[in-house]
Amino acid sequence: MNNQNKNVSVRAMEKITIFEDGDPNENPWVAGQPKAELIEVQAYDANWPVLYQRLSQDILGALGNKALTIAHVGSTAVVGLPAKPVIDIDVLVADPEQEEDYVPALQTLGYELSIRERSWYQHRMLRQEEPRVNLHVFGPDCPEHIRHILFRDWLGTHPEDLQRYAEAKMQAIEGADTVRDYNQRKQAVVRDIYRKIFESQGLL
Repeated sequence: MNNQNKNVSVRAMEKITIFEDGDPNENPWVAGQPKAELIEVQAYDANWPVLYQRLSQDILGALGNKALTIAHVGSTAVVGLPAKPVIDIDVLVADPEQEEDYVPALQTLGYELSIRERSWYQHRMLRQEEPRVNLHVFGPDCPEHIRHILFRDWLGTHPEDLQRYAEAKMQAIEGADTVRDYNQRKQAVVRDIYRKIFESQGLL
């Protein structure tokens, strides 16, 4: 286990190789499914990390010590990687089920609770329209959050996989009508990169 994972429990690291799907019968939409968004992949924008810094400071100001971790994840967090112009942020809290501890404070910043997935790592997603942000809430030692960090950092230090993923993204967008379809089209490449990451961590 390398230094970036020194604060992560051994048990949590062992769970990251298992991709859980959650309950397919669970309705995750808090206020109905949002309107479809145009799937647009843009060239890397150096303003994305700058925007994240501002957003994260606002989140920290609203949540204080209830935010155990705030992290820039997803493609906009990787220098040089094309991405949908949506900032993805992971926030870890002590118990995602206690929505009163964080949802009202985030609503004051313009976020609205959009997704509640109790069966999938107790995931909540709050959405902000301007700027466009997906804020993902998980609990401590969440395997999905750990995977987000490992994937981000791996692409930042392995240019061949960054290029491979960039190409997969551009191919996936062709003919994709929904974000779900887009994600499924590039899933094989994502999972193969994760395989390499897990092997580097001695988990496979």
